[in-house]
Amino acid sequence: MAIIDLVPSDGRRMSRADSGFYIGAVAAACRKAHVRFSITTKTSPAPRKAIAAIDDEAWVPIPYFLDGADVAETTCQPFGPKAPVVRLVVRRVKPTPGSQLALFVDYSHHAFICDRDGDTLELEADHRRHAVVEDAIRDLKYGVGLNHLPSGRFGADAAWLAVNVMAHNLARWTSRIGLGETLVATDTLRRRYLRTPARLTHSARTFTVHLPRHWPWAGRFITSLVNLRAVVLVT
Repeated sequence: MAIIDLVPSDGRRMSRADSGFYIGAVAAACRKAHVRFSITTKTSPAPRKAIAAIDDEAWVPIPYFLDGADVAETTCQPFGPKAPVVRLVVRRVKPTPGSQLALFVDYSHHAFICDRDGDTLELEADHRRHAVVEDAIRDLKYGVGLNHLPSGRFGADAAWLAVNVMAHNLARWTSRIGLGETLVATDTLRRRYLRTPARLTHSARTFTVHLPRHWPWAGRFITSLVNLRAVVLVT
């Protein structure tokens, strides 16, 4: 799925997009509208040739998943010889166990083109942050039911979208405040904590939750209740 978002950049609008928008028409439209762009590249000849020509000493290590990664910058003309030259920022990553790469390839490369000003490492980190949009959309579709759109009626779709977004936001705040985690999918939150296999009893004006023995998430569940109650008491 292609994602595009607009954020302010030095007083100008800026578009960050994934490889679904890696076409010359998009870059041209951005220039015409005075919008800075940052677009993930596809595996095409121009970026591959430019990446292969990057000197080994140009790579700068950065903190990254598992063994870290390296970032370098070069230039290319991704949309033909008459198209403008753009910055090409590349992150190379050592393959994780089980990854399939071409023969005699030591790294996987992730690159994007941009016409933005700024430091290479800052641009790379900023472009990478736009990928979290994919996580939110996936959670909305498969965590709270947004994949049932459209219904054929605009009013029903609008109401369904609003309810789904509210449910998604409540799930995110529950996981952040209660569990101290930010990447718990809604279906995981529902399966582990919301659909609690427990008994609720009432005695002496007090409700008591009886959790099953050896339930693996009992400790996390109780901790989340304490954290959430603290927020309610403060407010």
